[in-house]
Amino acid sequence: MTAHQNNWTKTSWKNVTAHQQPNWPDAKAVDEVLGDLEKLPPLVFAGEIRSLKKLLAKAVTGDAFLLQGGDCSEDFSKVTAPTIRETLKVLLQMAVVLTYAGRKPVVKVGRIAGQFAKPRSADTETRDGVELPSYRGDMVNRPEFTEEARIPDPQNMMRGYNMAASTLNLLRAFTRGGFGSLQRVQAWNQEFVAQSPLGRSYARMAKQIDQAIKFMETIGIPTDNPQINQTQLFTSHEALLLGYEEALTRVDSTTGDWYNCSAHMLWIGERTRQLDGAHVEFLRGVLNPIGIKIGPTYDIDNIKQLVSTLNPENEAGRITLITRLGLKNVEKVLPPLLREMKREGLNIVWSCDPMHANTYTAETGHKTRSFNDILSEITCFFEAHWSEGTIPGGLHIEMTGENVTECTGGARNIIDEELANNYLTTCDPRLNAEQSLEVAFQIADMIRS
Repeated sequence: MTAHQNNWTKTSWKNVTAHQQPNWPDAKAVDEVLGDLEKLPPLVFAGEIRSLKKLLAKAVTGDAFLLQGGDCSEDFSKVTAPTIRETLKVLLQMAVVLTYAGRKPVVKVGRIAGQFAKPRSADTETRDGVELPSYRGDMVNRPEFTEEARIPDPQNMMRGYNMAASTLNLLRAFTRGGFGSLQRVQAWNQEFVAQSPLGRSYARMAKQIDQAIKFMETIGIPTDNPQINQTQLFTSHEALLLGYEEALTRVDSTTGDWYNCSAHMLWIGERTRQLDGAHVEFLRGVLNPIGIKIGPTYDIDNIKQLVSTLNPENEAGRITLITRLGLKNVEKVLPPLLREMKREGLNIVWSCDPMHANTYTAETGHKTRSFNDILSEITCFFEAHWSEGTIPGGLHIEMTGENVTECTGGARNIIDEELANNYLTTCDPRLNAEQSLEVAFQIADMIRS
């Protein structure tokens, strides 16, 4: 038994307070669904999880870079082959840009195949004098503002498992069956990206990669190998619904250790990272890589205790601190945290979430984010690390392969009045494919530094 798992069982979280759990109307129905889930195959495997942890250990030292991206909250209706393919395509495009221009291996982790539940600031929502339960993601209830839609339904957890399994099946087929081959870099260019200035920059880079591969073939270096023809993509989501996470937690037959087999990487949010809370108690015992979201009002001692509780052996690759500070706060509040963690000698992947603390409501009533603010926070994140002698190790963004108009700015300079053109999110605004690719181009030089 590892130090993580001392005095721990996969049900010990039930002995302490669990925040952000749905108010299920029928406890017996919940138990039945969780019992069925416990009998189903794992979604991911312990060996894959260990592989991710080894790669993340390289991001601790600056020998790799973590790219984590995907939907704010996955939508059951969007679990389709085209949607999954387009999201994967943009992640692959970003990774190629960061690897080629940034000259560093990229660890690709999707917010995908399980990001179906969301924490909320209140249990209920009121519109025009009508109060209903808050929408907590498709794994709990539905976004329509009706009494029937907002009733938490435990069968949605089973649907979520099946949706995740279908998504993973397709992702594995794409990444191992030729779609992820570097010889297809040019083919990944989407039509609406290809027609932009960024698309042309991408096409030039893709041509250079193609020429490099042809050169290797010409001089007799084999290109028919996994490094060229396949790619690795790992999955992640917020470990929010603890009953579901417990049901997918299994003992690895080769080591006897416990792993949460719902995703390769899990993260814990600002609303659920209480030291004496159920989420920390649960996550301290599973050996997956763990992300911790940190907002601008953090307490340094609390963060140190969290890291120590979740990673008592100071294992590299175990902990990713995901800072979501906001453009107005990052220069002031990030350096003290970097300084203290460096002084403590803690092995941490430092990742920047430039999305969540830069949200505002446009005059049109749409929740949105400014591309310039997002890019500026990323730049400040890198500069703070350079000043403190620490390693900027990753980027955590909400994005989609669809041509949405949810964040303002970018190469096409989307303005507030254009948000309604294709505003599709049921939760938070996402970067579209072109904006995501622009982020990759903009930060590649910083990664190389």
